[in-house]
Amino acid sequence: MTKRTVIFDLDGTLADTSGDLIAAANSCFRGLGLGDLLDHATDAATALRGGRAMLTLGFSRVEGFGQAEVDAQYPVLLAAYAQAIDTHTVLYPGAMDAVERLLSADYAVGIATNKPEGLAETLMRSLGVRDAFGSLIGADTLPVRKPDPAHHFEAVRRAGGDPARSLLVGDTATDRDTSRNAGVPSVLVTFGPGRDDVLALDPEATIDHYDELDAVVARLIG
Repeated sequence: MTKRTVIFDLDGTLADTSGDLIAAANSCFRGLGLGDLLDHATDAATALRGGRAMLTLGFSRVEGFGQAEVDAQYPVLLAAYAQAIDTHTVLYPGAMDAVERLLSADYAVGIATNKPEGLAETLMRSLGVRDAFGSLIGADTLPVRKPDPAHHFEAVRRAGGDPARSLLVGDTATDRDTSRNAGVPSVLVTFGPGRDDVLALDPEATIDHYDELDAVVARLIG
């Protein structure tokens, strides 16, 4: 029998990866003689939207750089990030305790992230928590990525779950849109940067701490 399933986003949901992402982007800018164009204190929310978003923001702050430079620097950023993927990254408080409680209650759990699969696997293993998740679907695992619902459905399937009794825990409009496209509830976390932006997305539920997840999951999918 397939299980009720909770799928988690990674960046900004399970872990705060913004520090290492910004460091990788800034290494690209320094390589072009531009210095550090991003600041963790103000740009963490952009970092959690991915590499291209960071490059776009940084280049918008100087003259003469545009989409061509974003495309050219993206693989450079990924290489830099792979070399220092867990220097500053930390799991959010209570995240793995919540996962363990779900597993104990016979839910399946997995990960659906728009981080490239290889980097996501490396990070989760470095953090020592990969084996807790029955699946990990990255940006390049399938021909599609979030917000395409197939990305969510495959994460559920590989975890041994039932898409009709699943939900997605995330932190951005992409996660909210993925869940809506899949016809499943979304639970968005509010403890990352941009709490007001998250609340404005009108998900089925929000949580301020992972201690709240159990009751929300039980209410939404039983």
